[in-house]
Amino acid sequence: MSRLSHSEIHMVHRIGWLRAAVLGANDGLVSTASLVVGVAAAGSGKPEVMIAGLAGLMAGAMSMAAGEYVSVSSQTDAEQADLARESRELEETPEAELEELTRIYVERGLDRDLAEKVAVQLTERDALGSHARDELGISETFTARPIQAALVSALTFAVGAVLPLIVVLLVSEAQIAPLVAGSTILGLAVLGGLGASAGGAGVVRGATRVTLWGALAMAATAGVGALFGVAVG
Repeated sequence: MSRLSHSEIHMVHRIGWLRAAVLGANDGLVSTASLVVGVAAAGSGKPEVMIAGLAGLMAGAMSMAAGEYVSVSSQTDAEQADLARESRELEETPEAELEELTRIYVERGLDRDLAEKVAVQLTERDALGSHARDELGISETFTARPIQAALVSALTFAVGAVLPLIVVLLVSEAQIAPLVAGSTILGLAVLGGLGASAGGAGVVRGATRVTLWGALAMAATAGVGALFGVAVG
């Protein structure tokens, strides 16, 4: 008899790192390109635009890392507090916790007798793990990882920010604003499509959403740069 294999790829397993990666690259591309376009629109020379872009890359990468670390660390602290409280309750009131787990399975569609058997068996095997997963919604898939999230955010921000800086290096001073804007729109479309595809969502919708907001950000900073450039000039 041949053994049947069951192999599926679920996008939910990618949520943790995918979220940080997509946000990091998108922010790096949009914020650095917007900064470059705004400084160029103000009439600054190529060296000043490049310095501003590099400063934006470094500041943005560090800011993304710090923000993601603090945010995910807070989530981790909350998860650990919930697990510690659940562990105490399992020691102090095991019968009540078993009944609570049984009710959860009843609400999910099992009849009372089967739900109680399932709750008893899972409790005997791993009481805290069962309550963490089925009561608190905490599992290995969704466990917060602060350092991983911080590193991924910083790295992907820097990767996204490099594109407009490369364009600045390669084009003439007069072409900086339009070519950076154009390449950024293209990069955002690709990034949005890849992110949507990796997450199992619609590619066109993901690309359109990211591109639209990126274009608005660059238009806003270009307007501010042009306004202050005229005022200073």
